[in-house]
Amino acid sequence: MISPYVRRRRLATELVRLREEHGYSAERLCKETRIAKQKLSRLENARVRPDQDEIMRILDHFRVDEQRWAEIMAIARESQENGWWEKFRVEMGPRQALYADLEAGAEHIAEYHITLLPGLLQIPAYTEVRAVADRAAYPRRFTVERALEARAARQRVLDRPGGPTYEVIIDELAIRRHAAPPEVVRAQLDHLIYVGHEKQKTTIQVLRLTARIAGNAVPRSSYFSYRYPDPSDPVVVAVDTITSDFVLTDPDEAANCLSRTVLPSATGYGQLLLACNLAP
Repeated sequence: MISPYVRRRRLATELVRLREEHGYSAERLCKETRIAKQKLSRLENARVRPDQDEIMRILDHFRVDEQRWAEIMAIARESQENGWWEKFRVEMGPRQALYADLEAGAEHIAEYHITLLPGLLQIPAYTEVRAVADRAAYPRRFTVERALEARAARQRVLDRPGGPTYEVIIDELAIRRHAAPPEVVRAQLDHLIYVGHEKQKTTIQVLRLTARIAGNAVPRSSYFSYRYPDPSDPVVVAVDTITSDFVLTDPDEAANCLSRTVLPSATGYGQLLLACNLAP
């Protein structure tokens, strides 16, 4: 699996780099290749699935060498893929579809959760409660049943051969303030304890309320970061907001976000959930 979203971002970077190497403005390239200005803009901003004929037109116009031509066309083909989540994007919810896309092919996933427990580790009962509670935020065709199916499909990424390492930091607030009935929270925390002990590629830590953070840089929101095997693919950071998710792929913006939200100098982590202290 390869994330089509990440490949579109990579393709956009390659196209902009190619144009700038030849000293072309977007207007000049559009005129000489007969590609609509709006279409090129959307390609260079990763807002549209590429047309392979148009990509070949650009590469041929700049007389790109054979190896680079093959590499860029491979990226273009991969960015056209439709993951399993596309068919059910509306029914499962667009935010969950975005995360399924970003998780596809990731080598390392790191998350920080400030109010809810991590989706990749949620049990069905917890997911169902949250889907019902947040129903007003989803499209009209959204269904709880599809959301549950999609969540289960997403979670399989952690168990696939060659799957990603997964590091999650849960703010103690997300554990203390119940987002589901007590019996559901209890089962959910038991599941986190099990996963933390049994899955070698998954690390769960709790940021306690009493933790001291260097510089008093208190985290403002939940975030998710994704790294991929191809070092030329961008590191992607998704920042959770009330209505949507803010996705960063620009290296400087992503690095700035990670430097503010990853908490390497905090003291007060719990290495694993402790049933005696944290279970309801």
